[in-house]
Amino acid sequence: MAIAGEVSTQELIDKLNAAYEKAHVQYEENFWATKMDLKGNSPEALAASKTAYEAFLGDPANLTAVRRALAEAAPGSLSADQERVLRIMERTFKCYITEDPKAAALKEKINNLEAALAQSRNQMSLGYTDPVSSEFKKASSVQLRNLVRVSEDEATRKAAFEGLRSIGPFVGAQFLEIVKERNKLARLLGYEDFYDYKVTSAEGFGKSRLFAILDDLEAKTAPIMTAARERLAREKGAAALEPHNISYALAGDTEKAQDPYFPFEQAVDVWARTFAALGIKYMGSTMTLDLCDRAGKYSNGFCHWPQVAWRRPDGTFVPAKANFTSLATPSQVGSGRTALATLLHEGGHAAHFANIDQPSPFFSQERAPTSVAYAETQSMFLDALIHDGAWLGRYALNRNGEVIPWPVIEEGLKATQPYEVFALRGMLAVPYFEKALYELPESELTVERLLSLADEVERKVQGGLSPRPLLSVPHPLSDESSCYYHGYVLAEMAVRQTRAYFKSKYGKIVDNPAIGKDLVEGYWRPGNGAAFLDLVLGLTGKPLAADDWVRDLEKPLEQAVKEEHADYEAALAAGPALKAGDAFDLNMHVRLVHGDELLADSEVDGGLAAACEKFKSWVDSKYLAEKQQEDAAPMTA
Repeated sequence: MAIAGEVSTQELIDKLNAAYEKAHVQYEENFWATKMDLKGNSPEALAASKTAYEAFLGDPANLTAVRRALAEAAPGSLSADQERVLRIMERTFKCYITEDPKAAALKEKINNLEAALAQSRNQMSLGYTDPVSSEFKKASSVQLRNLVRVSEDEATRKAAFEGLRSIGPFVGAQFLEIVKERNKLARLLGYEDFYDYKVTSAEGFGKSRLFAILDDLEAKTAPIMTAARERLAREKGAAALEPHNISYALAGDTEKAQDPYFPFEQAVDVWARTFAALGIKYMGSTMTLDLCDRAGKYSNGFCHWPQVAWRRPDGTFVPAKANFTSLATPSQVGSGRTALATLLHEGGHAAHFANIDQPSPFFSQERAPTSVAYAETQSMFLDALIHDGAWLGRYALNRNGEVIPWPVIEEGLKATQPYEVFALRGMLAVPYFEKALYELPESELTVERLLSLADEVERKVQGGLSPRPLLSVPHPLSDESSCYYHGYVLAEMAVRQTRAYFKSKYGKIVDNPAIGKDLVEGYWRPGNGAAFLDLVLGLTGKPLAADDWVRDLEKPLEQAVKEEHADYEAALAAGPALKAGDAFDLNMHVRLVHGDELLADSEVDGGLAAACEKFKSWVDSKYLAEKQQEDAAPMTA
């Protein structure tokens, strides 16, 4: 949709803002309906709205109009806001312009292929074969990963792992057709390949520069990974390195011990109080949360914004509307902790985008030119809290209100701290796989080569087959998240640096309301109007570097235990800033849903705390009561 005709600069800005907002809302509403498998959802409508959204962003007439407004403006005639808005519009349109009709046709073809793949993947009969009964049991990828991590039975863990491995052959043929078309599009636009196109659009620098950074990190952490694998084999036997055993060897026992202190039904309340105590507000936004797994639901947590936050020329602030999902099975061991980590992560995204306060929705949208690393820094900084003794001693409580004991935390630290490098290498594997995939000659793009390439990358980067097979990771399949995962790696660098800065400045992070204020001023409010690397430098006072991350990985276990114990004891003495039942305000309207069913609404139910209680009751009745009855049933001979 082009904005045509002779209009004033402000009229042009207003029309582009309105057109962008409309296209974005329509696409995101269809995205949510399709990914959540809501009644009446339509992959065709999703594809059409995505095409319309991208047609607006990629219309050369819009870029021409913006450039004309900038070029023809008399010196001093544009206000500071008008110039800033026109510049971000120019940057945005440049990411999507496809003047060649062939490129526009390719984009539409890719959209349709991706929608068809998403529908096929959602309808896949995923699960595992029970090793005792030989019965096939349906399970989502999240449930399979949980089984691999916590099942005491090795045969069950292996069966669940094979279930995850089955995703690759299922999606392979359709995915490769998308890979071919993506590369055609990127090369038509003048890029080396699709990865080069995506990273340049998102980060402002190309694939070669990105992988110079990643290659350095890979080289520096390879010896740490090798030592960690050798240590694990010494401590728990060579079989612990098998892909179906490694997650259990690291977390199986400790996760069971920690599980009672992360009750799923309390996760929303704990997340909300954690953020409120950090001084985080949501600027009047509305958030819809769909937290529990079910058949047909998209197999990855995410948070998207049908309505982005921005400030109109008349000074009116438009609050965000966010859709947020996780995939919990409340009765399953580990689901409560996973759900809370997802709430902290996706809720961090929501807090970031809710607090962007700029004079155009172009500053607040999550796609290019918004840096992937910038966006992920915000969420990963906040989900890191769940590992801190300072947080655990305040907020990790069982259903009786008892705080997690230090020996449980210490056991978890001893089981996992020497192996933190595995998470880093797991993150690195995804961009290395996608880089290698898009660099393959088209003649080699077969399902067999796809599967073997994934295994090769896992063995090289992770030291062996991954407990989360690369082709079970949903990001590469979808346009929005393909060639995206490097952002998590760059973001983790920024997270470690930001944490070190706050600890140096304040001495603590948890229950410190200054943190929220600093995040808003330093990271959140500018949106994509500032460069990621500049924001990190501006807040922390140092250029982005891996030093703090590598220092954490190299920290002796004994030192890590000592530091966390001191934080835990201080947390016990202080208690949480906001206790369960305390009144608090995130300045946000929260709707808790399960598919098409509305479970609780903070505006209708008398506040967020009351909505949390209503949600707890629903979880109890739907999941936990049945589980308790099963646990209490007498065993028969």
